[in-house]
Amino acid sequence: MERRKFVKSVGLVAAASFVGPKLLGNDQVTVKSSKIEGVPAPEFPALPYAYNALEPYIDARTMEIHYDKHHRAYYTNYMSAIKGTALEKMALTDIFATVSKQTDAVRNNGGGYYNHLFFWNNLKTGSAGSSPELSAAITKTFGSFDKFREAFNTAAKTRFGSGWAWLYINTEKNLAIGSTPNQDNPFMDISPVKGIPLLTLDVWEHAYYLKYQNRRPEYVDAFWNVVNWKRLQEIQTGN
Repeated sequence: MERRKFVKSVGLVAAASFVGPKLLGNDQVTVKSSKIEGVPAPEFPALPYAYNALEPYIDARTMEIHYDKHHRAYYTNYMSAIKGTALEKMALTDIFATVSKQTDAVRNNGGGYYNHLFFWNNLKTGSAGSSPELSAAITKTFGSFDKFREAFNTAAKTRFGSGWAWLYINTEKNLAIGSTPNQDNPFMDISPVKGIPLLTLDVWEHAYYLKYQNRRPEYVDAFWNVVNWKRLQEIQTGN
């Protein structure tokens, strides 16, 4: 499955993981390379907003610990795991494509580093709702926007233990919803869901426990107040 060119289906064109969908008139798109999916930066990337930016839905203290402790640790451990190897110069998604052949340190920390980068960019307060084009594509696939949200919520609420819920383009070029355990993601060859991620929600307890304790369903419901819909609609078209 090519990462940069995807055939249009269900009225939606899949972008790379750092962007989202948009109705287009052409049958094929070329997706711009991303710093997120590429070779990791030599310094830990900054959070794209203040710790309190997502209040009251995600509290500042949780964001601080989540970003500066958990995410930073994944980055540091991943960089240590690939130091001095050929992986240093490889894009994350290329590594994920054969992650079954890599060490647990590469899989777990590389996934944790990437998934959090993707997650931070999925979040924003005051974001406008889904575009008419995206809403139409979601309705065509899931029956309605409410049914889409219900299916996504179910994936997030029923993921046993730690993991992630995803809206993604599957290998048949269709919109799909699923979840992955631990720090796995749809780019990985060992993932139970495979494709191009568009939206994700972190359901590890460290993402919500300070505010919501064991009430994961409340955290999942609150997530919809901070979805960055604009991010899902950004895409660069090509010939």
